[in-house]
Amino acid sequence: MRVEDSATKSRTIAVDVAGTTTSNRGGVVLACLGVAAFSLTFPSTVWGLESFAPWSLVALRAVLAALIAGGFLLAGRVPPPDRAHRAGLVVVAAGVVIGFPMLTTLALQTSTTSHAAVVVGLLPLTTAVFSSLRTGIRPPRAFWLAALAGAGVVIGFTVGQSGGALSAGDLYLFGALLVCAAGYTEGGRLAVVMPGWQVVGWALVLSLPLAVAGAAVALPLEPVRMTAHGVIGLVWVAAGSTFLGLYVWYRGMAEIGVPRASQLQLAQPLLTLGWSFFLLGEDVSAAAPVAAVAVLVCIAVTQRAGRARPRAEEP
Repeated sequence: MRVEDSATKSRTIAVDVAGTTTSNRGGVVLACLGVAAFSLTFPSTVWGLESFAPWSLVALRAVLAALIAGGFLLAGRVPPPDRAHRAGLVVVAAGVVIGFPMLTTLALQTSTTSHAAVVVGLLPLTTAVFSSLRTGIRPPRAFWLAALAGAGVVIGFTVGQSGGALSAGDLYLFGALLVCAAGYTEGGRLAVVMPGWQVVGWALVLSLPLAVAGAAVALPLEPVRMTAHGVIGLVWVAAGSTFLGLYVWYRGMAEIGVPRASQLQLAQPLLTLGWSFFLLGEDVSAAAPVAAVAVLVCIAVTQRAGRARPRAEEP
C-alpha cells in the first residue's frame, strides 16, 4: 500500500509541476497581476528614454531592481540557492533581467509601443512551445488551436494598427521574444521548487555585477536629461515590471502551470495599447474592442483546455 501511495503521490507531483491538474484561482489572479504590470513596461520605457539613453536605462533598471531584491533576500535571511538551481537562475537573468529589457529598449528607439506589442502577442505561444520542449508536457490540441488563434488576432491587430510597416527594431523584438520565452519557462519551473520572489531575487542579484559595470560604462558616455517622466519610467520598469511583476508572474505560473499562464499574456498587447493611448497619446484603432473580445474568448478556451498531459511513459 505504501509503494502504491508513493507512486500515486509522485505522479500527482509530476502532474502539478507541469500545470496539468492545478486550477487554483489564486494562481490565475497572480498571473493576471503580472500581465497588468508587464503591460506598463513599454510605455514606462518610452518615458525612461526621455531622461536616459538605452544602455544607461537598461543598466540602471537592473541595478535598482537588484538592490530591491537583495534587500528582501537579506531581510528574509534567505540562504543562497542550491547548486542545482543556479544554471536555471542564470537563464532567467540572461533572458528576463538583461536580454528582454535591453532588446526591447533598443527597439523602442525606432518602434512605437503599438508596434513593439507584436512581440508580446507572440510571446504566449512561444513560451508554451518552450515549456513543452523543456518539460515534455503536451497540452491538448484545443489548447494549441486557441493559442494560435489568439496570437493571430493579436498580431493582426497590432500590425494593422501600426500600418503594417516593419520597423528597424523588428530584429531586436524577435530576439527579445526568444530570450524572454526561455526565461519565463525556466523561471516557472524553478518557482515550483522555490518561492517565486526568490527566483526573481536571485536572478536579479546574479545580474548585479554586470548591471553595475554597464552603468559605470554607459552613464559617462550617454546623455542624461532628468525629467519627471524619465524618473517615473525608470522606477516603474525597475520596481514594478522587473521585481514586483516577475514575482507575482512566477508565483502564478507555479500554481497554474507555464502553458496556461502564458496564454493570459494574450491580453497584454491590448492593455499596452490602452496605456499607450492614455499615457503617450498614441492613436489606437477603433478595432480594439473587437480584438479585445476575440482575445478574451481565446484566453477562456486555453484556460479550459490547458490541462496538459505528460508524454506517455514507456512500458
